[in-house]
Amino acid sequence: MQASESFFNLYKQNHKLSIRLISPTFGHLPPEIADQYGLTQRKPYYFFLFMREGRTQHGVDLQQFDINNNELLFILPHQIHRLPVTNKGTDYFKLGFDENCLALLPKQYPFLINPFNNQKIQFTSSAAARLNSIFDILLDLLSAVDTDPELILAHLNSLLTEINTAYFSTAKSPADDKLSQYIRFKLFVENNLTDHTTVHEIAKKLALNTNSLYSIVKHYSGLSPKEFITNRLILEAKRRLYYAESSIKELAYDLGFNDPDYFSRLFKKVTGQTIATFIQDLSGN
Repeated sequence: MQASESFFNLYKQNHKLSIRLISPTFGHLPPEIADQYGLTQRKPYYFFLFMREGRTQHGVDLQQFDINNNELLFILPHQIHRLPVTNKGTDYFKLGFDENCLALLPKQYPFLINPFNNQKIQFTSSAAARLNSIFDILLDLLSAVDTDPELILAHLNSLLTEINTAYFSTAKSPADDKLSQYIRFKLFVENNLTDHTTVHEIAKKLALNTNSLYSIVKHYSGLSPKEFITNRLILEAKRRLYYAESSIKELAYDLGFNDPDYFSRLFKKVTGQTIATFIQDLSGN
């Protein structure tokens, strides 16, 4: 796997921003270069697929998603992305950018924390029309490598604002206090995953009592805070095992476990499989 820095340095479409946009007729890498990255990738950057017309299927973290007209799939850094063999018969936009590009935008977008674990977003016809218009403008701006980055960032902000609004359209606003606290909890877990911070310590850092934190996390995820953290650790283990990045013992230590045997037992408890069986199943895919 190649890092996002090297990928965007080689293939970015703006001289100052690490960003790429692809449509059926724009932005494709030559097959001999694209083939180097393979169909399964651990994404080191943000990736968005918007289907204008047609249907396709992509995998995210070993789950399959059907994406149809006016639907968008988004993938966050470190998630495993399985591309389809072909996009024949579809009309789409694919957009990728890295953390450095995101940091230049004027605000935060809570959907990027993915509090509801929804990788796919459905747009109304009017929202899809606006999204199409923004993508068309971005395509035009990225057609010239020396386009003023401020113009690109302005429209990227509009795009992410539309996506953020659609993400939360069937739920409460992220301004809702409890939802905001859940997003803060999820962000804390992401940023401190291998520290194995206790639930009591997390609640204290979020200025909540343990019972309140339990109630909030249970409401939005269906899990207790401890179960949520454990599941997130096991998901990270699955991602790393997929790419065989280290031995089981090294993986346990990398994820903050002092006892590799305990880690192996926890993996089996959560997944119903031993690590060896999980690896064997991956080999058979």
